[in-house]
Amino acid sequence: MIGLVKWFRTVTKTAFSKKYLLLTNVAISVSLSGVGDIIEQHYEIYNGQLAAWDRQRTRFMSISGMTVGVFCHSWYNFMDRRFPGRTIGLVLKKVLIDQTVASPIVIFLFFATLAVLKRSSLEETRHEVREKFIRLYTAEWIVWPPAQIVNFYFLPTKYRVLYDNTISLGYDVYTSYVINEDCGSEPNDVQTVSHTRD
Repeated sequence: MIGLVKWFRTVTKTAFSKKYLLLTNVAISVSLSGVGDIIEQHYEIYNGQLAAWDRQRTRFMSISGMTVGVFCHSWYNFMDRRFPGRTIGLVLKKVLIDQTVASPIVIFLFFATLAVLKRSSLEETRHEVREKFIRLYTAEWIVWPPAQIVNFYFLPTKYRVLYDNTISLGYDVYTSYVINEDCGSEPNDVQTVSHTRD
């Protein structure tokens, strides 16, 4: 048992070291984005909205997680370099900047990643954004400010993406639901986007 604990500590220390942190953050984002989509799909199957698990949809969700994971890794490093410290005023400032700058970028990254994966036209992508952006951004304001207060106040930078993705797991289920709602597209279109966000 002691050997297992020692091994786990060594792996964790290595994974969250500066050398491997980007890779770790991306791996976490890819994994949990895929899991969020699998949960949502199983819910849709249970409710009769989906006949079977769509592996391509989960693959797209995971790839979206990769895109967002890279952004979030860079974003958190930037925020902590630009605004060092953990006073309440500084944390609230970070949360406000995060919500007004990072959240819209992350949502647009989702749509852009999905458009590339689906080979959607610019007009189809614009239509998706017009139909779904406000709902996702509104939900961001409900979920993320309290979560980010905890993130910015208590956690060191290297654990922010892990924490973010843990919170995002529930949010990814909702994002998958919104993104995959039909908004006038062809019925068989795969419309999936991950939302591992800040």
